[in-house]
Amino acid sequence: MVSALTIALVWLGSYLAGSIPAGVVFSRLFRGIDVRQSGSGNIGSANVLRVAGPGPAALTLLFDAAKGLLPVIIAQQLGLPLWAQLLSGGAAIIGHNWSIILHGRGGKGIATSLGVLLAFAPLVTLIALAVWIVVIVASRYASLASLLMMAAVPILLALFHYDSAYWIFGAGLVLLAIYRHRGNIDRLLHGTELKIRTSAAGRGG
Repeated sequence: MVSALTIALVWLGSYLAGSIPAGVVFSRLFRGIDVRQSGSGNIGSANVLRVAGPGPAALTLLFDAAKGLLPVIIAQQLGLPLWAQLLSGGAAIIGHNWSIILHGRGGKGIATSLGVLLAFAPLVTLIALAVWIVVIVASRYASLASLLMMAAVPILLALFHYDSAYWIFGAGLVLLAIYRHRGNIDRLLHGTELKIRTSAAGRGG
């Protein structure tokens, strides 16, 4: 049986891994830009793309996803129970959204959430990504694409007959995404949201 101390250490490690602000690191390393001071001010890959270009954005996306994937894989390899594995993924997402390195500030957790989901449900994750691609091509709104992609996750988990723990976790991710995107939702409703190829001025992402 896995000890409570092991579970606690995995959760702590997951949070700390999630706290690493890849968008800040790569935009500063490759472009000398503080992504928090440009574009939407968000540290995620969509805003890094706006202000630093596709290379740093791709690295940010991959790193942020890995922050969610690897803690769950470690939890699985250590034999943690399912609830502890799910909470390990949740800790990584919380770390990204409320990073101790950034003094409690952070991103919106979409790429990290995808990394977590990839560890549990690869096919569902790929289908959700397809939803993102369709919406981003049609609208060019990264926030709308992210929200609709996340909304599809618990539905897909239920359709593929995953245990209720998975789609309840997925529903929690949807609520978290809505909360973190509340400013974007307001801008979408008022027609002021930045599109993915818009220059780094204004708010969005």
